[in-house]
Amino acid sequence: MTKSLQVILVAVALFAGLVSAEAQTAKKLWRIGYLSASTPAAESVRAEAIRLALRNLGYIEGQNIVTEYRHAEAKQDRVPELAAELVRLKVDIVVRPAMNATKTIPIVMMGVGADPVETGLVESLARPGGNVTGITLLSRELGGKRLELLKEAVPNVARIAVLYDPTIPGILREVKEDLPVAARALKLTIEPWEVRAVDDLDRVFAAVNRQRPGGLYLPGDRVVSAGNRHVDFSLKTRLPSMYQSGRAVEAGGLMSYGADRTDGYRQVAWYVDRILQGAKPADLPVQQPMKFEFLINLQTAKKIGVTINTDVLARATRIIR
Repeated sequence: MTKSLQVILVAVALFAGLVSAEAQTAKKLWRIGYLSASTPAAESVRAEAIRLALRNLGYIEGQNIVTEYRHAEAKQDRVPELAAELVRLKVDIVVRPAMNATKTIPIVMMGVGADPVETGLVESLARPGGNVTGITLLSRELGGKRLELLKEAVPNVARIAVLYDPTIPGILREVKEDLPVAARALKLTIEPWEVRAVDDLDRVFAAVNRQRPGGLYLPGDRVVSAGNRHVDFSLKTRLPSMYQSGRAVEAGGLMSYGADRTDGYRQVAWYVDRILQGAKPADLPVQQPMKFEFLINLQTAKKIGVTINTDVLARATRIIR
């Protein structure tokens, strides 16, 4: 064999090795679809937390994962369209609150308030059975607890305005079935107000203000929480407010009680990792929250003239002073 031929063969072997290495690297670049019903700004905290949790598991944006973000901008009717777009992009996995847009691409729920079995998303919590798994927040079950905490913090409250989006099945059932039972036990009257779109807020705020309830409760954080306008309203009208999300309390709401979101973000990342490593969603049980957080904003309490007793304060997991 001539020296020149040896050089050519070595070069060919090296080129083949580089092509093989590039092919292997390309296979490790996973594409994740991230679908949110809210705005990029409202979703930024959760998206960043999940990104960091994935990074801790070795998934680095631009190196071995690429995330396709889609936001419905608080327009619920856009969600199916955006979900279909992610399906057309052939992402490897979809992360979002809940969906049935595809039966083939794995879906990780990142905090479903409704019972995923009742809504048909999974066959059972222990054995989801299809392409959907993830975490549930038990929001319906916690509605009564939120009313109880609001009553303990503001003993004189008698009527509570509830702002909700009736197009979200889990929240609709909470408002129509669960809250009335809890309210009767606490000797409270709930006054439901439908908010189907952001454009409804001014009209609903004006109507609620005329009724002058003693408190405000928002069971969801989609349309009714768009832009934190509800916080401005509660401060302006000096209404003690209760939420399911701590983000609203950080923005100026009075209290929130719900699943520990930080722990939930780590769980979402765990599901993504397991599925990308070859596990099937059907075999990964849906997880219910193990940790809960109770937030109180004492700055807001002072602004609206509410004094929260020490017993309630002692139960808070975090207090904003």
